[in-house]
Amino acid sequence: MEVVDLSHFISESMPVFPGTKPPRIVDAFTIAQHDFAEKSFHLSSHVGTHIDAPGHILAGAATLDKLAVDHFLGAGLVLDVAAVRGGKIEIVDLEPFKERLGCVEFALLHSGWARHWGDDRYFSSYPVLSLEAARWLADFRLKGLGVDTISADEVESTSVPVHKVFFAKNMIIIENLDNLDALIGKEFVFSCLPLKIAAGDGSPVRAVAIIEA
Repeated sequence: MEVVDLSHFISESMPVFPGTKPPRIVDAFTIAQHDFAEKSFHLSSHVGTHIDAPGHILAGAATLDKLAVDHFLGAGLVLDVAAVRGGKIEIVDLEPFKERLGCVEFALLHSGWARHWGDDRYFSSYPVLSLEAARWLADFRLKGLGVDTISADEVESTSVPVHKVFFAKNMIIIENLDNLDALIGKEFVFSCLPLKIAAGDGSPVRAVAIIEA
């Protein structure tokens, strides 16, 4: 069995969505002073590699605690859309994956944008699904959509139409994924288990792919 880490490190210097406060991580206790180590974390539910629950955007929609734990685990497929440079990912870019999409539970879009993590460029000009492509993809029996970008919508979007398409189908969205290129053409189980937060609108996750030997 091979496990591929798809998550970015959480740190005080990590990129965060514009307007979100960066994490604050302090040594609450240290071995030198207290004979044990313990850190104190103050962070948003939507930093780093994280899940957006439908209740993040849609009033009355499911929060994390309303989704069964198996909603965060299932067969995954990487859709390689790295050839799309800026602009929109259209249905024609997704159609080559149509047959396999019917057999999986998570669609993970590999744009290659994770290579810009830590740079200003990470926040702009990344490709996103067109509304038509989002609706086409959401018609499959998926548990969620994953992206290797700061958001499933443009960073400046206030209406977040792509989010709403998937949330309307009770799907989750996983953002800021990494290392998706290692999974192109492979069969794997995708896991994005969140913290068990009551009424959680989202949560950082340690997203991984499990490849059976």
